[in-house]
Amino acid sequence: MDSSERLAKYADVIVQVGANVQRDQIVFVRADVAMADVARAVAESAYQAGAKRVIVDYSDVHVRLSALRHAPMEGLTTATDWELAKAQSIDDGGVATIVLTGNPAPHLYDGIEPARLAAMPIELAHASRAAMNNNNLHWTVAAAPNAGWANEVFGEPDVERLWEAVGVAFRLDEPDVVGAWREHHRKLTERAAAVGALGLDAVRYHGGDTDLTVGLLPEAVWTGGGLVNNGGIGFMPNLPTEEVFTSPDRTRADGRIALTRPLVMPRTGAFVDGLVVDFEGGRAVHVKAERGGDAVSAELETDDGARSLGEVALVDRDSRVRAAGVVFHDTLYDENAGSHVAWGQSFSFAMKDGAGRSPDELYERGLNRSAVHTDVVVGGPGVDVDGIRPDGSVVPLITNDEWVLPV
Repeated sequence: MDSSERLAKYADVIVQVGANVQRDQIVFVRADVAMADVARAVAESAYQAGAKRVIVDYSDVHVRLSALRHAPMEGLTTATDWELAKAQSIDDGGVATIVLTGNPAPHLYDGIEPARLAAMPIELAHASRAAMNNNNLHWTVAAAPNAGWANEVFGEPDVERLWEAVGVAFRLDEPDVVGAWREHHRKLTERAAAVGALGLDAVRYHGGDTDLTVGLLPEAVWTGGGLVNNGGIGFMPNLPTEEVFTSPDRTRADGRIALTRPLVMPRTGAFVDGLVVDFEGGRAVHVKAERGGDAVSAELETDDGARSLGEVALVDRDSRVRAAGVVFHDTLYDENAGSHVAWGQSFSFAMKDGAGRSPDELYERGLNRSAVHTDVVVGGPGVDVDGIRPDGSVVPLITNDEWVLPV
């Protein structure tokens, strides 16, 4: 297929499978100005799907650089009333939301003081996450290939080569891409059901320098593929997705993780490699890294919940992201190359009857609360994942990088 046909097909999957845009609906798209070609294709596809209005909210990493250089800290950490009102109106209106990723200037913020780089309007971050956790929306996050991102992956701005890798991960090589994604959704749903049926008390990641045991809540719900919002509309929050995941007990994480893939921090773009984090009693207590450790330490100081885990996830060697054969330097993709954990915010839908409950109630029941959510890959060849039942018996989930739990 030519590039225009590929872009149209890509946008159709984002609109139809990811956000699942409905007729006469408002669609809200967030993108950097460097992603305008993908944003335009998404808008075209959304209107073809019957959207009433598509609003594209463009950002610019260079404008943020000016803020990081010159704005007072108050300007970096405070939201305006109209920004908060916008987040609330998106939630109240059940707006279909599409977020595009793929950093167009990965090293633009190099040299910025880590504390300023990690600064954010926490109230606005909580409002945006609440809109997702309230489950009124249907939303998705997908990537927008661009020259800056390609240069980070390949050392040259070869956007066509990046599109080829994205196409493998995104199943664009399938004759019926939408159908392929729906079949993949079915497989992940079956895996999630199989793990959930075990009634696990904990999961353990072990191999190499990693040995971490994370406690689970009795009400934990495992999810794979997609979600259904309060209005009964199904959607896939991440495209691509290869994971089965839940949110753990925020007070129970002990041991060490060692990253098996570099991390590009989603908010700041900081590059992190050789990261090792020690956990005790559910808290990250020690961080070291060959590169970028200061950026991680700064993010862990964002708020009280930043040091606790909000997600545990299972990914095996069948991952299409892994099959693409590159490190994407983008969390959306790289987290789907191997099993991972995330520090920061939990998911309300990861607990039975959790959707719609107040953040305070979810916190008291054991879910984590934070303005950040950062996924780090700890799985892959040499790292196994086991489930631990309440009686202490062990159930292998991923062994030798292969999903072994019957479904």
